[in-house]
Amino acid sequence: IYGGTFDPVHHAHLILARDALETLALDEVIFVPAAVSPLKKTAPRASGEVRLAMLRAAIEGEPRFAVNECELRRPPPSYTIDTVEEIRRCKSDAAVFCLIGQDNIERLTKWHRFTELAKIVEFVVLDRTGIGASQLHPIIRRKIDISATEIRSRVASGRSIRYLVPPAVEEIIQDEKLYQEQSK
Repeated sequence: IYGGTFDPVHHAHLILARDALETLALDEVIFVPAAVSPLKKTAPRASGEVRLAMLRAAIEGEPRFAVNECELRRPPPSYTIDTVEEIRRCKSDAAVFCLIGQDNIERLTKWHRFTELAKIVEFVVLDRTGIGASQLHPIIRRKIDISATEIRSRVASGRSIRYLVPPAVEEIIQDEKLYQEQSK
């Protein structure tokens, strides 16, 4: 399970998901866009519907990537434990890995029902700094200097995001006129 706001989804998300798939010999990676992340200070800039469309466009043709919209259907906030329980009901025999960004390590124990969650999933750290900081969880490490914040900033300033996001995602961003104003 790879949860996040995906505002927007970009190549670093996809590359790290592919690395996790191959390194951990996973059957699939399920992307789960969050409606509202309880530990983030700001809400996503793009609507859940548009972020879902961007994710679907980004993974089209990739049979081992899937999208689950359960967090967008539930009232906020989005809690990982609820998502894991829902997915486990459908895939009861599967081992569940929770792919998390390195930036989540410090606040991981603050996650809703963390102790319970830690018993039913294995956390895997996706480290795009290439440095690695966790000794407690497996790490998928690759230096990739791409962030959603940078992408939103580039769009707002009229700069290209080509090669940072899949072409289909760039097209949705342009068609929906997303991120054209600087965030406050």
